Amino acid sequence: MDQDRFGVRDAVWEKIAPLLPGKASDSGVTAKDNRLFLEAVLWRVRTGLPWRDLPEGFGKWNSVFQRFRRWVRAEVFDRIFQRVSDEPDFEYALIDGTIVTAHQKASGAKGGLKIRPLAARVAA
Repeated sequence: MDQDRFGVRDAVWEKIAPLLPGKASDSGVTAKDNRLFLEAVLWRVRTGLPWRDLPEGFGKWNSVFQRFRRWVRAEVFDRIFQRVSDEPDFEYALIDGTIVTAHQKASGAKGGLKIRPLAARVAA
């Protein structure tokens, strides 16, 4: 794996590490692999491939996906985005499905707002 393309630089890591769950001060299990997990998410976003195609070096794809969903619900990525929004390498990468979802009718289903011309225009 190309560490330069998918790795999180040390300077960026120092900015975001305090924002992540799983620190020694948190209750429960400490997450010693937060950096690897974040690199897995960035790999997935940058390649556009499905979670199932995640390289084995990142761990089991379903475990990574479930952890991603937990972080989305806990708004961890919102905090990360706020912290690294000035980093050019991350200006496009931290967008998750909660931002880009579309309503079912956006795919062309019938219904929704119908714009009708004014009666005066129809008669003219």
